[in-house]
Amino acid sequence: MTKTFTPAQPYSEEPRPAIQLMPVVSNQVAAIGYDEATQTLAVMFTRGQGAIHHYTNVSKETCEAFVTAESIGKYFGEHIKNLPFTKYPAEPAPESEDGPQSDVAAATGSLAQTAVEA
Repeated sequence: MTKTFTPAQPYSEEPRPAIQLMPVVSNQVAAIGYDEATQTLAVMFTRGQGAIHHYTNVSKETCEAFVTAESIGKYFGEHIKNLPFTKYPAEPAPESEDGPQSDVAAATGSLAQTAVEA
């Protein structure tokens, strides 16, 4: 049986809205950001070219559940993956002084605030 694949979505030609990304511990997701004002969830991936996907109309509660999930990758696959998104080219992965974000509570607190910087 031949497996068919959906062609990759092209990158947006618009500049990426500035949503601060926080590193997370996950094999699939490198970093997550959230803009409460626009309800936009930003997700940077670990594989491929490190594209950043912006998912609109995502509630703060969904973002918090995503960041605090036991498995970020599993939560992404079950609750976010099929939402409409805009794809932006990769940027350098964010790093904290201590490496990837290991304190989920700190990440959730930071993401719960508006994370847009002009």
